[in-house]
Amino acid sequence: MAEELEIKLSLTPVSQQSALKWLLSRPGATEGSSKTLVNRYYDTPRGDLNRQRVALRVRQAGSQFIQTLKTQGDFVAGAHRRQEWEWPLLSTELNLGLLADTPLGQGVNLAELKPVFETNFERQVVMIEEGDTVIEVAIDAGHILAGDSRRPLNEVEFELKTGDASRLVAWARALADNVPVFLNLISKAEQGYFLAGLHEPESPLTGGDPDLSVSAFLQALSVAWLKGKPLAVDQDSLKAIERCARDQGAAEQYAQFAGEVAAHESVTDLAERPELGQLQLALAMA
Repeated sequence: MAEELEIKLSLTPVSQQSALKWLLSRPGATEGSSKTLVNRYYDTPRGDLNRQRVALRVRQAGSQFIQTLKTQGDFVAGAHRRQEWEWPLLSTELNLGLLADTPLGQGVNLAELKPVFETNFERQVVMIEEGDTVIEVAIDAGHILAGDSRRPLNEVEFELKTGDASRLVAWARALADNVPVFLNLISKAEQGYFLAGLHEPESPLTGGDPDLSVSAFLQALSVAWLKGKPLAVDQDSLKAIERCARDQGAAEQYAQFAGEVAAHESVTDLAERPELGQLQLALAMA
């Protein structure tokens, strides 16, 4: 078992190409491998894995096959932290025996596991080295497929390999100052479950809470982005967020965001503008 720490940004295809060019122009950045990844996710007909907040997939990259189990984890200092198990396979066939000693081995009828959706994309890797800190950046472009439904997938993902974890947010914020990005707490798996009709995420916002946490705010934005809806929140609930934004030097971005929320603009549209990503990542550094 390993622990994974990463920051995931969603963006448009045009912005994604700009992000790649910007990253490769940075000191300490080198272009890595490029490959096609085919990922098939499994669950029971009742969605037992999804209810346990774990994701099980088999990935094909050329002639290599890897079975992976991930927990949803938690949100820490702007990054996702979660547990992960990986095993090499000889083919695309799921190996149920490997799951026996994991959290998935209890309470789930493994014989009922079936494919429910796929996330297929091209991945370009950029490696960043800063002294003892090494960050792998994955630029993923493709689609999520569930039956006859499909959803575009365009992401830039910063993953800490070694060193200072605070540099993940610092790099993401620097990118947001140059390219419109959206700090996304919704994983590829959650997007797939949503597309397959097996998962309906709920916003953590209840309204009227003057002490709304940054984590709850960022999660609510991600849920609204997934559903293509405006952020349904009372302005009074955002007072603590406004103070935090001001303390982080993002008062201007917050003011524009508040006006757009009041105008009921969808978060999907807001995510294509630079101010929202800048606000998110400033908050994540608080």
